[in-house]
Amino acid sequence: MIKEDRIDRIDINEQMKSAYIDYSMSVIVSRALPDVRDGLKPVHRRVLFGMNEMGNTSTNGYKKSANCVGEVMGKYHPHGDSSIYGTVVRLAQPWAMRYTLIDGHGNFGSVDGDGAAAMRYTEVRLKRIGEEMLSDIDSETVDFQPNYDNTRQEPLVLPTRFPNLLVNGAQGIAVGMATNIPPHNLTESINASIALLDNPEITIPELMEHIPGPDFPTGGIICGTKGIRDAFSTGRGRVIIRAKADIEHHDSHDNIIVHEIPYNVNKAQLIEYIAELVNEKKLDGIADINDESNYKGMRIVIRLKSDANPNVVLTKLFKMTQMQASFSVNTVALVHGRPRTLNLKEMLGAFIEHRHEVVIRRTKFELRKAEERAHILEGLIIASQNIDEVIKIIRGSDSTDDARARLTERFGLSDRQTAAIVEMRLKQLTGLEQDKLRQTYDEVLAEINRLKEILDNDEVCRAVIRTELEEIRNKYGDARRTEINARLTGESNPEDEVADDDMIITISHLGYIKRTPLSEFRAQNRGGVGAKGSDTRDKDFIEHIYPASMHNYMLFFTNRGRCYWLKVYDIPEGAKNTKGRAIQNLLSIEPGDSVKAFIRVKGLNNKDFVTSHNLVFATKRGIIKKTSLEAYSRPRANGVNAIIIREGDELIAVELTDGNSEIIMANRNGRAIRFHESKVREMGRVSTGVRGMTLDGDDDALVGMICMEPDTDNTVMVLSENGYGKRSPLDIDATLPDGTVEHQNVYRITNRGGKGVRTMNITQKTGALVAIESVNDDNDLVIINRSGITLRVRVADIRVMGRAAQGVRVINLEKRGDVIASVCCVDTDPEEEHETDTVEMQAEVIEEAVDEMIDEISDDIVNDDEEEIIEGNDETDDTDN
Repeated sequence: MIKEDRIDRIDINEQMKSAYIDYSMSVIVSRALPDVRDGLKPVHRRVLFGMNEMGNTSTNGYKKSANCVGEVMGKYHPHGDSSIYGTVVRLAQPWAMRYTLIDGHGNFGSVDGDGAAAMRYTEVRLKRIGEEMLSDIDSETVDFQPNYDNTRQEPLVLPTRFPNLLVNGAQGIAVGMATNIPPHNLTESINASIALLDNPEITIPELMEHIPGPDFPTGGIICGTKGIRDAFSTGRGRVIIRAKADIEHHDSHDNIIVHEIPYNVNKAQLIEYIAELVNEKKLDGIADINDESNYKGMRIVIRLKSDANPNVVLTKLFKMTQMQASFSVNTVALVHGRPRTLNLKEMLGAFIEHRHEVVIRRTKFELRKAEERAHILEGLIIASQNIDEVIKIIRGSDSTDDARARLTERFGLSDRQTAAIVEMRLKQLTGLEQDKLRQTYDEVLAEINRLKEILDNDEVCRAVIRTELEEIRNKYGDARRTEINARLTGESNPEDEVADDDMIITISHLGYIKRTPLSEFRAQNRGGVGAKGSDTRDKDFIEHIYPASMHNYMLFFTNRGRCYWLKVYDIPEGAKNTKGRAIQNLLSIEPGDSVKAFIRVKGLNNKDFVTSHNLVFATKRGIIKKTSLEAYSRPRANGVNAIIIREGDELIAVELTDGNSEIIMANRNGRAIRFHESKVREMGRVSTGVRGMTLDGDDDALVGMICMEPDTDNTVMVLSENGYGKRSPLDIDATLPDGTVEHQNVYRITNRGGKGVRTMNITQKTGALVAIESVNDDNDLVIINRSGITLRVRVADIRVMGRAAQGVRVINLEKRGDVIASVCCVDTDPEEEHETDTVEMQAEVIEEAVDEMIDEISDDIVNDDEEEIIEGNDETDDTDN
């Protein structure tokens, strides 16, 4: 049994606290954090010092890495060969170190994350810049301490000649703290050091004129300067780095070529992750990706699909992959053995202070050696002046000690001087050697004076430091690799990369969508036969066309009442003769559903805009609903319910209003109803709506809805399926018999829910009404029929006529037996070409003249019953869920 007097009772809490503090301080000081003076951790310092001691320098041949590792492990760092060899490998990797300190020969890994070969295969030696870290180490410039077994001495710090902590950076995780310092350009760092040396009161912004930011070995582009300013000012900041990429244009497709990637990014993993995103359909527009990197440099080729926008794809790559990465700067280093967070000036100041101490200690060492040399030379000169007597004394002495004693007694020399005289060679007795002896003595005296001036005059000492820094800069300095783009924010905003051009969005009956530049649609005079607009699959045709610009936010509404969001630049681009991309690949649309309408807005983040505007919905059965745009301002990937659609009904139109619009709805039978937006009360997003127009039976249907501002100059444009159309004014100023002018409504203002009035004389010749648009003379109509033929007609070429007129032929469909599928209104481009079929136009002019005469007669005999307005009940079919 253990006797009680052999047991030491301790407090476990205090013991654990003490042990953990000792452990953490050991990790902080002896393992994880670099010294601010040389920027090295103990293992780095021991590797460089051990290689220097074993003569493994740049002037000698390579030695096996195992030899180096064994030397360092056996003498200085007894913590295992893997940590030492890992350090050797990193110091030799050009993609890890901005300026490698070790010259490696063999396989030292790659930027793809490949490991280095075993140390028995690779060879190393110090690089010249690595030797600069150890320059003057034998001149008592730094303190030494016993190694782990007290058999030899190792340096506490290296007398580096450049600010290695800033130049090569550092990374390490200690206990309760970490450091993450980016590398910087050597030339810039030395220029900043010289500026601080010349002006100790210099500010950090002034230092940034010399060193604008980090300079990573893998290049790349730093986005913005805020993170750099924060890091330099406080020691903490976040630097965003982008890959450097170019776009190569080919006839059938574009390529994105990546030449540089962010620091610490694994190239192979980056390529693999991009491929995964493409396979999972999270990243569209990429057809293939290949790594064509070689000894000349990095080259990642990303082949795009023919309809992909390279700028948009590149922006998505920045957003979704490590082609854009962040570097969190945390400048923690050991200052006098204690960890501190340092700003740029403090880091450079610590290096300058260290260099000052090294120069002073080296100067004192050299001065002592010079004075010792001068002392010896003084004795030799005395002996040379009395050479005959000196020889006589030496020949007459019984021993060396006797000779030295007699010389001391005769000439008053020191022991060192007499020892040098006794050991003097006979050749030094010649007159030439005596003159050289006096010359050497004068040179040593001049050197002593120079060294004393360095010690006595601080300005001279600073000049020495400056000169040595300039020598390093001129010898090893190079150009910056990492570009700093102050205009970039690091936010992946495609709008910064995409011009806000006008586009035409086309959607086919089977759900294919594309965007085409508006400039590709050439204007024709009315009556033209059109141009081939789209190649579609069998039984498919263009059903919807919409104008938009690249930066617009698209709100897509389906016939089942769902709402989806998409940017125009995310829609694949295609020429007029391409079919586009299936909407199901762009939006999460349910099977059997299809897009019927969309709203374009510049942005949904403007609170004043979204709260002051409304979305007005119209369905095929004449239902109308008004909801604030704010309810649709939060995009969701899977969409939301925009309106509750009853069975047998579907959504046909959506309009954006500001609360002051007048609404006109039209049906297939050529009737239209006009009422103010205020007649429709605002409802929530999940609601059905109220009756907007009473239809003429089950065979009737609403064909469209337009919203017009009060006192607008726009006219109401209607088109029938056989290509007839006309414009009618909303209101007119009529002159009464007494000469006064009265403002009259062409389309009478009523309550919602009525049958409306005639807006076009529908006959077998015209066919049913298919579209209603709000237009002016500055607009064009883009018309697409079911066979895919596209025609662009200037609205100014279509005459304004009566509300009940039949209209004129806008597009010639008789030769094809075709019907109009879709119509949209766009702005006129005055520079676009006019095309006219002269023969057909002459025939059309004659035919239109006859039609207009018939229309005028029809206007006079319209039955009054057709003008009847059937008022709707404000509560009819009003449903909120």
